[in-house]
Amino acid sequence: MPVVVVESPAKAKTINKYLGSDYTVLASYGHVRDLPPKDGSVDPDEDFEMQWEVASDSKKHIKAIADALAEDNNLILATDPDREGEAISWHLEEALRKRKSIKKDTPVSRVVFNAITKAAVTEAMKNPRQVDQPLVDAYLARRALDYLVGFKLSPVLWRRLPGAKSAGRVQSVTLRLIVEREMEIEAFNNREYWSVKAQLETPRNQSVEARLTVLAGKKLEKFDLENATQAEMAQQAVMSRDLTVKSVEAKPANRNPSAPFMTSTLQQEASRKFGFGARMTMNAAQRLYEAGLITYMRTDGIDMAPEAVTAARDAIKDKYGTEYVPDKPRIYKNKAKNAQEAHECVRPTDLALSAEDAKIADPDQRKLYDLIYKRTISSQMEAARMERTTVDIASGDGQVELRATGQVVLFDGFLRVYEEGRDDEVVDDDDKRLAQMNEGEAMAKTSVTPEQHFTQPPPRYTEATLVKRMEELGIGRPSTYASIVTTIQDREYVRKDKNRLIPEDKGRLVTAFLTNYFRKYVGYDYTASLEEELDHVSAGDANYKKVLENFWRDFKVTIDEAMDNSITEVLEKINDVLAPHIFPPNEDGTDPRLCPNCHEGRLSMRTARSGGAFIGCSRYPDCKYTRAFGPPGAEDASGIPPEGKMLGEDDGDKIWIHKGRFGPYAQRGEVTDDNKKPPRQSIPKEWAPEEVTLETAVKLLALPRLIGPHPEDGVNVWANIGRYGPYIKHADTTSFKGGTNANLEGLDEVWEVGMNRAVQLLAEKVASRGSRGKAATPIKELGEHPDVGGPLNVFDGKYGPYVKWDKINATIPDTIEVADITLSQAVTLIEERAAKSGKKIAPKEAAAKKKPAAKKKPAAKKKPAAKKT
Repeated sequence: MPVVVVESPAKAKTINKYLGSDYTVLASYGHVRDLPPKDGSVDPDEDFEMQWEVASDSKKHIKAIADALAEDNNLILATDPDREGEAISWHLEEALRKRKSIKKDTPVSRVVFNAITKAAVTEAMKNPRQVDQPLVDAYLARRALDYLVGFKLSPVLWRRLPGAKSAGRVQSVTLRLIVEREMEIEAFNNREYWSVKAQLETPRNQSVEARLTVLAGKKLEKFDLENATQAEMAQQAVMSRDLTVKSVEAKPANRNPSAPFMTSTLQQEASRKFGFGARMTMNAAQRLYEAGLITYMRTDGIDMAPEAVTAARDAIKDKYGTEYVPDKPRIYKNKAKNAQEAHECVRPTDLALSAEDAKIADPDQRKLYDLIYKRTISSQMEAARMERTTVDIASGDGQVELRATGQVVLFDGFLRVYEEGRDDEVVDDDDKRLAQMNEGEAMAKTSVTPEQHFTQPPPRYTEATLVKRMEELGIGRPSTYASIVTTIQDREYVRKDKNRLIPEDKGRLVTAFLTNYFRKYVGYDYTASLEEELDHVSAGDANYKKVLENFWRDFKVTIDEAMDNSITEVLEKINDVLAPHIFPPNEDGTDPRLCPNCHEGRLSMRTARSGGAFIGCSRYPDCKYTRAFGPPGAEDASGIPPEGKMLGEDDGDKIWIHKGRFGPYAQRGEVTDDNKKPPRQSIPKEWAPEEVTLETAVKLLALPRLIGPHPEDGVNVWANIGRYGPYIKHADTTSFKGGTNANLEGLDEVWEVGMNRAVQLLAEKVASRGSRGKAATPIKELGEHPDVGGPLNVFDGKYGPYVKWDKINATIPDTIEVADITLSQAVTLIEERAAKSGKKIAPKEAAAKKKPAAKKKPAAKKKPAAKKT
């Protein structure tokens, strides 16, 4: 039986069903090799030699494939039909050759299919080919470039900009987009303008809204009415005149459907309509693809196979009638840079199968399939036909003129099935329907109202609009959009608030550094041109080693030059770049960088040991003025400056409040060589740090409080505040380890609880331990992990509900109702938790079958004892 290898076990299961028992179908579980995360994995001095390493989890998968090949000497590589899929096939072949599992006479072929259907898989098996080396070369170049940028640029960041985490070839360019948009918003000065609207009435008592377009016989431009006074004068001009219908013009208009989905537009629309993140969309799409319901979901092609177009037209005719089918099939062309049109769009594999007919159990997958189905069907439907009407209403002297607009849908066409969402809501007066009006008719005035407006800054990016912009600029590829958008959030360079992406201070600092010292490499055009070069490599028109050589030659020089700059020089440069943000001009015209404390020093940005930055005086330590990074007035609500806040003295020690990694804390004394760990106590989350006084800080630092010896065994009982709140401990005085803990209900009890209450709480805690050791019962069972097996269940934990798979627990966020959580959402939560903790998700090994116990030999019969004579 030929051995067929695909990426995932779910895909293997579906394909095995189509191929039958004549084939052995196995999964590689994604990439089997990668570059070790250490310096030297790509060596520019040795012709960019790359040191690949088989992942520990992948060794058993390669062994399973090798074992299967030992029985049948025929390998068919059937990984995904894109660059990544081609690379996985290449890695598999290379790894198996190193193991000598592929012999000289072993036939190795590559097959690709755009959909996991019986017809597509069967057809692919009839048309095998070899691994596409130019595609592999493009992958190798991209992987080497990403490695060189990450492993050569990130250390420069760490040494010259403390607190920065990493840089990436595409990641840093994407971050720049978000930071520059925020700077546009901050630099934006809104401008006031006014408009005048009138509510009018026709002779048939129908209401019409119109806006003033001509004043004093001249066309009214947007900013002509600059203030309330001018708006009121315009209002009076309308009020004082009789109005009649000057003209009525009705024009036909067509509205065409949007193209079928490619990866980026699918992510955008799922974000607009369902609030799905890019990663969530791709996870749901992956499941649909593996189930054979949709075509491959990583593509930037919008073309449809001829047979799919025919099937779509047939489905439209059957469901909606022949009037909804255009005379000719619609053909779509890509507008994005670097578009690879070799692959089809994302579409259902069966155009006759609606979401209701498909019977998809997972709600997220069902919603996404319905979206893909409707978009695909609508893309081949007849245009919507409208009638746009414009009515001009004027005074007899021609001094004022108003306009009313609206439209009527004459034929809904594709709108019957689907309408594309909008990123930012725009009020469109043209959408409303107008009352009947005839030329020469008098219009009565119900009201005339001036309205104040202000110009608006550009909106912050959402994940959808960011992906759209990346696509327009040619930055990244469809397969990488989701991971890039997720990475900049995981690195805490960007946060998401109400679905909008806002840069953190770390993100601003990294962008400021890179745009000054590595401007070329975070340039939009340069990044796009590099993608074009990689496209030439994948087409076989360029040598990938030459691309790497050209990149490295200049990049190495830039790295060395950046390291020549001291941290002080770097920070001063960033001070200048970020000056509009951190040192905005003062209203009185004084120097915004003059220290407000000593009036002599100059304010500049400084980096903190723990990462991040703050603003400090150049005369430090003589002047200890500091404030939070950012514009004045944007200080931390805690009121704790970066160097800490001194509350006063107690018993000869200075009492401080500091901000720490796990929150604010009180500290007695200062860190010195002789006292490296002065007494500290976390400030409870119930207390506002800015309200903590010297008295309360001293009270905190006196903890743990000794209640007294336990009346039964004489071991001390203490009251304290821990990581999870107030508690009492029954433990040895010297070690304060082990023993029994019991929670207290409130903070005040830490200083008030007596021995009787403490003994009662400790006894109740000991009694409650009777249930320990029993297996926790899930509150909801979600089923098996679709990729690697093993149950996924929901449990109610001490700190709220969580999802559990194997040994990985993931907290369920407040945004998801426990009762509504789906298997797809649970898989995403587990994957995100595993990624953060560095764990790898691998299939659970089946328990080894117990060998049957060896049968005991029957005991030898005892000889009868000899009779005594």
